[in-house]
Amino acid sequence: MVLFRILIATDLTEQGLNILRDSDDVELLQVNPSNSVTLRDELARAHAIITRDDVLLDRAAIANAPDLRVIGRVGASLRGIDLDAATERGVIVTHTPGANAIAAAELTVTLMLALSRKLVEAHNSLRAGYWLLDRKRQTGTQLFGKIVGILGYGRVGRIVAARCLAFGMTVLAYDPYITEDQLEDKRVQLVGLRELLSRTDFVTVHVPNTGETRGMINADLIAQMKPGARLINAADGAVVDETALIDALKNGHLGGAALDVFSEEPPYNSQLIGLDNVIHTPHIGDNTREAMQDLSLNIVTQVIDALRDEDYRSVVNLPFLPGTDFETTRPYMLLAERMGLLLHVLARYPIRRVAVEYRGDELLGLIKPLTVALLKGMLAPVLSQVNYINAPVLAVERGLQVTQAKGLKSADYASVLICQVTLDDGEEIIITGMLLDRREPHIVQINDYRMNFVPFGHLLIMGSFDTPGVIGRIGTLMSNNGVNIASWHTGRAERGGQTLTVLTLDEPIPDHVMAELETLDFVRHAHQVAMN
Repeated sequence: MVLFRILIATDLTEQGLNILRDSDDVELLQVNPSNSVTLRDELARAHAIITRDDVLLDRAAIANAPDLRVIGRVGASLRGIDLDAATERGVIVTHTPGANAIAAAELTVTLMLALSRKLVEAHNSLRAGYWLLDRKRQTGTQLFGKIVGILGYGRVGRIVAARCLAFGMTVLAYDPYITEDQLEDKRVQLVGLRELLSRTDFVTVHVPNTGETRGMINADLIAQMKPGARLINAADGAVVDETALIDALKNGHLGGAALDVFSEEPPYNSQLIGLDNVIHTPHIGDNTREAMQDLSLNIVTQVIDALRDEDYRSVVNLPFLPGTDFETTRPYMLLAERMGLLLHVLARYPIRRVAVEYRGDELLGLIKPLTVALLKGMLAPVLSQVNYINAPVLAVERGLQVTQAKGLKSADYASVLICQVTLDDGEEIIITGMLLDRREPHIVQINDYRMNFVPFGHLLIMGSFDTPGVIGRIGTLMSNNGVNIASWHTGRAERGGQTLTVLTLDEPIPDHVMAELETLDFVRHAHQVAMN
């Protein structure tokens, strides 16, 4: 039994830890993330690590972990993870977007209320012994009737919108990836970014930190905001240009800001800390008992399932579309991988070009993952540590050109996967596969040879001439050497020409039998391949 060493470098609930403790194939390692030396040493022998964004997993850290297969990030943030380095190494990166959506949304509304009613200032005043020291200064505003602008209408943004509607607010939303027909609540108005900024009393940020969004709330956008408006950010500090925000708060263009996240954490050197019109909290968006439980259970099961190759949920460097059911997709991935392996076996020279065609509506959403699986099957026999993560990277490094194609010559089936490769010498090999009842992979054509076999077990692939006695002589050879034939599939392009035969065997053929087989006068070529 394989034993997976999983390193925990963050706080998880006891229920989450117990899942690991109760798993026979898991060795649990725990370390305080602030102890960098111990963390580095334990990571060097771990198969997986579960962390928050206070642990830096850069290229050097990943290179120092030769057995690392999975990085599990608690929460949605991927800050501090070198995704390129992880992908090149074939390390799965998974996170838990949405598990803390309610907690993050409720904190956003809490910050909005605190800003509007100046709660922190009133609290501090009374704590200092003053009762209504300056009633006018502590006068707040109501949320009812105000306009809130939501940047990013994802899981958290939707919940914030629902809470704000309950307060009687007008809700505007900006999200370039959302269309009107995707709005579940038609009271939410989808508008452009400029309109949202110029109209709203509160702007709340709910976008991830990406190359597109990093620093998007800059001086130009802040200048477009309604004078006196207030900014709330409980998403990611890197989205806001803090220098521009500080200027707007100091010169009075913005009426206030409430921040749970910062560009650098902890924000010890930030001028935002201590400003009178700023409310700041120490990144507590997911810090509720309920969210902690959900986050812990989600990330633990995601990491274990990925290590066991049982499921891949919320993996950011896999080519699956959001919401893809891996259990349904798995048979197609297996089919594609077996096709790639067969193409490698049949290729007499290095493969230089790969053209893939998909036929059938059920394959439309699987184009990228199936192409990756094909590449994995082709590369695994010659490269170590090839998986669904790094197969495209390794293919590029080896100079493989991968394209989608139409009209590849193939058997006429309604739903098939077809792959044609071009070798160094210009020769082309084409293979067609399909699923029976969407479960069992079948190869139905190789070049001009129509056949139907299941690519599992010990296979003998043999090219021969279409002459009498082939079956008898091969059968006798196998029988004399104690090799049992489970199935026999032969395709021929024309009578009396050439044939291609695939035998499924109960055990591998001994080397001396393969050598004798290759000397037979009707055999053009023979390959043995194990497909476990």
